Amino acid sequence: MNIMPFLLFAFVASITPGPTNILVLTNSQHYGVKATLPALVSGCAAASAIVLISGAGAGELLRQYPLVRQMMSWAGVLWLTWMSWQLFCAPAATISGQTHHRFTAKAAALLQVINPKTWMLALAVVSLFAPASEHALRDVALMALWFLLISVACLLCWAWLGKAVNRVFRTTVAMVRFQRLMALCLLLSAWAGMLA
Repeated sequence: MNIMPFLLFAFVASITPGPTNILVLTNSQHYGVKATLPALVSGCAAASAIVLISGAGAGELLRQYPLVRQMMSWAGVLWLTWMSWQLFCAPAATISGQTHHRFTAKAAALLQVINPKTWMLALAVVSLFAPASEHALRDVALMALWFLLISVACLLCWAWLGKAVNRVFRTTVAMVRFQRLMALCLLLSAWAGMLA
């Protein structure tokens, strides 16, 4: 198996903006990088587990049952719409302080499970890069591990960016505007796949 094309695919899939990236950035902005690590690792581990599960054959269910895929899509979009509304409506007082809607490890893992983009990505990984060999499951497990390592590194960049936001946007008004911009980006990323 030529690993370089897969590593590049995993990097691009992990570093480009999406719901998880935006939520990691926003959580890091509020609570710091260290407090964001559980959600970051949990989301990456769940996505890697989905790659492994898809490679083991469960991903075929999504191909065979489009209604299940569609229901997962709508559940993910509705949940992300609610989260973007929470971000958009966050009052100025909580931008620099504590909010009640922290992006938890459980929420990060659940986001991956109901996010059809994660499942489609996992199916693409397996169909494009998994070699057809007698050790296919072992190879898919290695791919899932590589995907985990790359996605953690990429999401750490987003978490550090969230920490830097506090230095760039120093006034409450600027923070509220940034928060609302992130909420709109989250909303757009949630609905882009449904409307495409």
